[in-house]
Amino acid sequence: RYLLEQDFPGMRIGPEPTTDSFIAVMYGETEGNVPGNALVVDPKKPFRKLGRFGNAFLNRFMCSQLPNEVLKSISIIDSPGILSGEKQRISRGYDFCQVLQWFAERVDRIILLFDAHKLDISDEFSEAIKSFRGQDDKIRVVLNKADQVDTQQLMRVYGALMWSLGKVIDTPEVLRVYIGSFWAHPLRNTDNRRLFEAEAQDLFKDIQSLPQKAAVRKLNDLIKRARLAKVHAYIISYLKKEMPSVFGKENKKKELINKLPEIYIQLQREYHISAGDFPEVKKMQELLENCDFTKFHSLKPKLIEAVDNMLANKIASLMNLISQEESNMPTEMVHGGAFDGTMAGPFGHGYGEGAKEGADEEEWVVAKDKPAYDEIFYTLSPINGKISGISAKKEMVTSKLPNSVLGKIWKLADCDGDGMLDDEEFALAKHLIKIKLDGYELPGTLPSHLVPPSHRKPFQTAE
Repeated sequence: RYLLEQDFPGMRIGPEPTTDSFIAVMYGETEGNVPGNALVVDPKKPFRKLGRFGNAFLNRFMCSQLPNEVLKSISIIDSPGILSGEKQRISRGYDFCQVLQWFAERVDRIILLFDAHKLDISDEFSEAIKSFRGQDDKIRVVLNKADQVDTQQLMRVYGALMWSLGKVIDTPEVLRVYIGSFWAHPLRNTDNRRLFEAEAQDLFKDIQSLPQKAAVRKLNDLIKRARLAKVHAYIISYLKKEMPSVFGKENKKKELINKLPEIYIQLQREYHISAGDFPEVKKMQELLENCDFTKFHSLKPKLIEAVDNMLANKIASLMNLISQEESNMPTEMVHGGAFDGTMAGPFGHGYGEGAKEGADEEEWVVAKDKPAYDEIFYTLSPINGKISGISAKKEMVTSKLPNSVLGKIWKLADCDGDGMLDDEEFALAKHLIKIKLDGYELPGTLPSHLVPPSHRKPFQTAE
């Protein structure tokens, strides 16, 4: 709702678990919704395989279409609210985690939403997160409604959230958590306004970059599937080979299923395969229980060679084609909705802050603090109105900034490149130091509004 900046058919927002449906929010010329049973038979939509989850799921699945600019670049799957406490005991009528896993394998980004005042990870939420195993790189976490707590409480909430997530998600890396208030209402607590704006901008950039990298991610999924298929072929052919031709088939099958972890280790050594490429042992054992091992195929070396050839040679040429295509095409970004609100104008992120301060003012922005900088300048014994690099260094190092940063500031401030600073250049250097100490980034090249007045014409001519 926040990203689209408009309601969509079937949307209900409330503090209680309001939606019990999966809603695919997609672009359409006219506003309306399509029920699940009709969706899975539509060849133009990518949902046909969802038919296997049955009517109980399809009755709670729909596609919401509306003519929104944001949806021209991305589609959004809105999942049902997570249940907690007693409500978890009531079955949904379909395998919720299996459906989540199906979507997780196909989407480009998974966003987990937490409220700042309601952090408990219920059993169902824990199971849902575990169903994303293997898709950890796609997960981002949003800590929403953060304006409803003060700074001290927010720090505690953030720490508690990281601790809770660490218990559920088994990865050594810390998940990226975006903190903010993602709705278009006045902030209740404005102490962290700047933090919320920076976090929202980071989240927007992350989402906006998705269309650019879509082709590479599809190729990445293809490689992942090819490696899994190859390992699957090794496992299946090994089980087929070990089966007796006449008697004791059922006993041998049970023995092989129990020995699956040892079979994995043997295949790893024999074919030099990473342990991470093998399917989960327990899940594989459950699936093998219902299979007839005698109907499995023997290993076909030619097919394995074809997969190896594809991974070694053809994928590399495909990568080159994709990078060439991307360089020739304009950068595809997500536009519309909330994304346009922070792009331009005085309310764009970072407008009038740091190095951008004074960009739309006629007077040189450094001039207001120049009298104070001049006092320091004249204590450094200028000769012919300029101070040497050594004198400037003595003053600049008092900022305690590292030499690499001070070197960049010197390069930006020494407009005429003579290795010395006049009073305006020195004032500029002090202004850039202040920008850095206030926590802002330095510009790559000096913006025109920061160029000292006495250096403007020659500087622009030289450029």
